[in-house]
Amino acid sequence: MPFEGTTAVVTGGASGIGLAIVDALVARGTKVAIFDIQKDNLDTEVERLRAGGATVAGYVVDVSDRTQIEDAVASVRGELGPVLILVNSAGIEQFGKFSAITDELWDRVMAINLRGPFMCAQAVLPDMKAAQWGRIVNISSSSAQGGQPFMAAYVSSKAGLIGLTKSMALELGPRGITVNTIPPGMIITPMTDRAVAEGRFTDSLEHFASITPVRRAGEPADIANAAMFLCMDESSYITGQVIGVNGGRNT
Repeated sequence: MPFEGTTAVVTGGASGIGLAIVDALVARGTKVAIFDIQKDNLDTEVERLRAGGATVAGYVVDVSDRTQIEDAVASVRGELGPVLILVNSAGIEQFGKFSAITDELWDRVMAINLRGPFMCAQAVLPDMKAAQWGRIVNISSSSAQGGQPFMAAYVSSKAGLIGLTKSMALELGPRGITVNTIPPGMIITPMTDRAVAEGRFTDSLEHFASITPVRRAGEPADIANAAMFLCMDESSYITGQVIGVNGGRNT
């Protein structure tokens, strides 16, 4: 089954990596539902995409809330059809000393970065099972592969997402559903810009680019290109994999 013409849900799709993936999907003729908590960004991007002829719909969804997810997925089915592609890109960052992480902060990071993908996948799974075809792409983080100081909750949530991906892939593979994860390296996004503005980087972005084998920082489109490949019917023998897109810094 070609993914062109099918329906996709992209969480966190109103900015950054998620938006790049939305752009790539609609360019291939996919109908896309964007789930995002940022209403202003969501409305702006839906208007832009529709003006370009894309079939898109936007839903204000907090992916830590199962009821919001299930209600939105039901609306997507009615408006765009059964959901056969899910890209879990929504996430929040966390920065601070390990000793300063509160229970509330830990739980919030886990709720969005790990429980959210779990609940979104459960919500769309009936459509994929009925079609005997599905593509789930989870956006994790290269920090989960090597650790990162002052980001213990974030790194733990993304490491959990890698484990969830592998377990889902083993269980859902016989149903024609593939599940893979992309852990981005340094990608220039609004989240990166905030980190730079807040002085979290010990060196400049130019320095990090200079020590990356391909000698540049990544762009959201780099992640979108990998996600498109994983959504293709030709990638049906690839599941449970960690597809690093990091310019060669993690191999």
